[in-house]
Amino acid sequence: MRSLPSLQLRRLLLLRSLSTSASPSPTFNQTPIPFLPTNPTRHTPNPITTSHFLSLPRFSLTSKPFSSSSSSPTLDESQLAQSISSHLLHQPQPECADVTKALQSSFPNVTPTPSLVLSVLNLSEEAGRAVLGFNQWLIHNPRFDHTDETLSYFVDYFGRRKDFKATHDVILSSRDVAGPKTLAASIDRLVRAGRPAQAVSMFEKMEEEYGIKRDKAALRLVVEKLCEYGFASNAEKMVKGLVNEFFPDEYMCDLLIKGWCVDGKLDEARRLAGEMYRGGFEIGTSAFNAILDCVCKLCRKKDPFRLHSEAEQILVDMDYHGVPRNVETFNVLITNLCKIRKTNDSLNLFHRMGEWGSLYQAARVGEGDEMIDRMKSAGFGEALDKKAYFGFLKILCGIERIDHALSVFKKMKQDGCEPGIKTYDLLMGKLYAHNSADRATALFNVAQKKGVPVTHKTYQVDPKYLKKPKAKKENTRETLPEKMARKRRRLKQIRLSFVKKPKKGMRRAY
Repeated sequence: MRSLPSLQLRRLLLLRSLSTSASPSPTFNQTPIPFLPTNPTRHTPNPITTSHFLSLPRFSLTSKPFSSSSSSPTLDESQLAQSISSHLLHQPQPECADVTKALQSSFPNVTPTPSLVLSVLNLSEEAGRAVLGFNQWLIHNPRFDHTDETLSYFVDYFGRRKDFKATHDVILSSRDVAGPKTLAASIDRLVRAGRPAQAVSMFEKMEEEYGIKRDKAALRLVVEKLCEYGFASNAEKMVKGLVNEFFPDEYMCDLLIKGWCVDGKLDEARRLAGEMYRGGFEIGTSAFNAILDCVCKLCRKKDPFRLHSEAEQILVDMDYHGVPRNVETFNVLITNLCKIRKTNDSLNLFHRMGEWGSLYQAARVGEGDEMIDRMKSAGFGEALDKKAYFGFLKILCGIERIDHALSVFKKMKQDGCEPGIKTYDLLMGKLYAHNSADRATALFNVAQKKGVPVTHKTYQVDPKYLKKPKAKKENTRETLPEKMARKRRRLKQIRLSFVKKPKKGMRRAY
């Protein structure tokens, strides 16, 4: 029984200590407490209950600022970007120092992020050079460090406004972090603004002035941007001037051809292609696609009826050089045919796309054979039917690979695909064209034995496969003057062989 009063006494002392330790501020005393009645004459509360009710609210009120500072939600990033943008747009004096001070006083505890920086710049299109103050605010902010990506945002912003002086100042202010993204943004904006000479000049001095590494990847970037917008003359001059420092590769040469085609100068593109072949380079599919598109555009502009013949000539050149056609090749042809309202021709070309989609078209016959073997081992041998094999044979005969065509013909028969009249006619015609009449006759006899109704036709031999008759040398008797002249030449050679030859520097100039 004695333990119960002692427990109640402890509780009473604890409540009194809480009420005395919580010293109420004047603002809290002025605020009416909702737990107590407003009329004290009607009810006189117990002192214990009064101290209890007064202590709990006061204790919670004194602890509320701590809880709000730790768990209150921060401003949304979009709202913060909108607020910073409004400061930049409504600055009465858009001086760099004034804008920086205004932002420091208005947003002292903000931690900027790259996404916030990009959002502010996108919302502040009309802020102009006030964005320089925003950049200085970011530089002086201890919670933010500029990167190559964030610096490229400012370069792109001022490049859109064609304020390249501000672009120069921004890069110099963060010279240590400038890198490939900053260079790409700067070159892109210079070229799109129609200033190719400044783009070339920036590449030449970027390592000394901006600290950006000057390597072959940067050169390729500048050439790509210049050629993309048709400044091929500046790009070619730049590449030739730096050939001793950065030797161009095939990709760079393809870009130069594409640049001339974008500029509409087909003669220059063909001239450069000829120089590439003479220099040992190979033209890629992208360069041929650019030439094809340029030819089609010029034909549409001058003479649409010549589009078929001119485009066919480019395709023949691709086959001759072993360059494969890809999807872009057919996109160019179909688009230009549709623009001159040749919809039927474009549909036929679309249905015939599968005839060229082969490794054999690129003269990669070894990889083509491996592809057929892998298809068989993977269980897709049923897809190699008579029509598929005929397509392979047609491509191989078209690129003058008759021996590989005969090996594929042998695989065709081993897989159980019986060749028909078209297959035998194709192979016999190509064999006769290669001046292999005996092999063509043997193939004709095999077709006759298998019951294929093939007939003899008149085939012409390709002139380049004709055997040229050797010119016979007639043994004519040497005349006496010719014999004496020959003896004098031989004696002179013997006589001079014993004479000590003078050095080049000691020879007399006659």
